[in-house]
Amino acid sequence: MKDSKLLLIPGPSPVVDRVLEALAQPTVSHISPQMEKELSGALENMKKIVFTADGQPFIIAGAGTLAMEIALLNITAETDKVLVVSQGYFGSRMAEICQAFDLKHGLLSSQWGKAVRPEELKAELKKHKYEVVVCTHVDTATGACAPVKDYAEVVRQVAPDALLVVDGVCATGGIEERMDDWGIDVVLTAAQKCLGAPPGLAIDVFSGRALDKRKKLTRVKAYYADILRWLPVMENPNRYFSTPCVNEIRAFYEATRIVLEEGLEKRFERHERFATAIRRGLTSLGFSVYTDETCLASTLSVIRYPEGLDDLSFRKKLYENGVVVAGGLGPTAGQVFRFGHMGNLTREQIIFAFDAIEKSLLHLGYAFTLGDGVETVRSLLVR
Repeated sequence: MKDSKLLLIPGPSPVVDRVLEALAQPTVSHISPQMEKELSGALENMKKIVFTADGQPFIIAGAGTLAMEIALLNITAETDKVLVVSQGYFGSRMAEICQAFDLKHGLLSSQWGKAVRPEELKAELKKHKYEVVVCTHVDTATGACAPVKDYAEVVRQVAPDALLVVDGVCATGGIEERMDDWGIDVVLTAAQKCLGAPPGLAIDVFSGRALDKRKKLTRVKAYYADILRWLPVMENPNRYFSTPCVNEIRAFYEATRIVLEEGLEKRFERHERFATAIRRGLTSLGFSVYTDETCLASTLSVIRYPEGLDDLSFRKKLYENGVVVAGGLGPTAGQVFRFGHMGNLTREQIIFAFDAIEKSLLHLGYAFTLGDGVETVRSLLVR
């Protein structure tokens, strides 16, 4: 498309033609055979993507923030207390959701650009009793990737009755999340990031234990977000509660097929390889990585500007050259840009992006060796 830009923001990620073609199919009835097949297929594929045999997925029209509400509201009793393990902006959003619904909660936060250490979580769980623990796998503001497997082990050891919720919005489908093996009770995510579909779907996968908890609650502070209203539809798409997002679900089903066709292990490895190449390419041009090296995410990078390079000028010129990156949030605003490299991104798109970055730097009068970034990423992406 003539005026299209390459989206390298922390979501939405670029959407491939196969998914766009599915999205463009004629709208069908929400209880049609086509919809039954594709919603059922998407649900089964989500179970594979998060490595669960018996978990129950829910695919509901809405954003990732709705997925966060769904997770919290359906497993938290009025007497329960939630521990929010925050690596930055979106961990804090979990705390805001707790506040909005008057859920008792505590907040365990890391410094921006770092992740809460497992031993810090262990100390907090020994000090106070929590019925729910929630963490963000990758915080898109800071680029910090939490050690979710280690968190799960801590929760099982110290607070085995507590339910563990993982916000995988910027991780699911791009970074390993083994729900059954690790002991995760809810994985929540959205369609538009690592899964490579357009925005519009909130996705939650509940373990049997989490689903049982909802069934035992006499009431929850939700109507549309009450999973017991959606459960009959997820079990049989011919049933009705509220009209699903038909075209988006059809596109999402195609996106999940692409994920599984690539193979999850290969997909995780590709995300790691692309992340390494991009960071090395940017550092060769004088940029630096904001996030601590102990918790780098393979799905996005938060990049600090070298001295003398203005944020808005750089991102504006980069946009003119065909590439969109995101600015910093909170205390990082104006100091960093956020480079998403998730989903179905290709080697060719990365090389195109670096060519655009170099053109932008040249226009802005920034001193660097022309070709360093492009050649660095090209050499690291030979496979």
